[in-house]
Amino acid sequence: MNIFSNNINLLQRALDVSSLRQKVLSNNISNVDTPGYKTLDVSFEDILKNEQEKSIKIPRFKGYRTDPRHIAIGSQMNDLFQPKIVVQNQTSIFNHENNVDIESEMTKLAENNLWYNTLTQVTNKEFGMLRYVITEGRR
Repeated sequence: MNIFSNNINLLQRALDVSSLRQKVLSNNISNVDTPGYKTLDVSFEDILKNEQEKSIKIPRFKGYRTDPRHIAIGSQMNDLFQPKIVVQNQTSIFNHENNVDIESEMTKLAENNLWYNTLTQVTNKEFGMLRYVITEGRR
């Protein structure tokens, strides 16, 4: 029996991706003056949107295992959402073929920080509800 909802699994993946994006954006900022360096970014939102659209269009059913030796129905969250690091090759801002725009990267970094903080707050709320059910639900 899994006591964690899909929300918690999805939040975990989103936090992992946000952490990865923070590393990638920090790497971009640290290479702002490196000749030939191309901006990297993490593509996750597009994958998530596609999966959400698929889940809306396809009717889902819940399967139950009556024996632990049976094969589990459905796929794991970790199999569905794999972030991809994408190289931005379109432009070169400076003569030394570097396309890192420091203002853009700092904006993305701030957005990612807000996103991460929001995800942690939502995760805390999910665990708070779970804690409430465990401690107060028995009354």
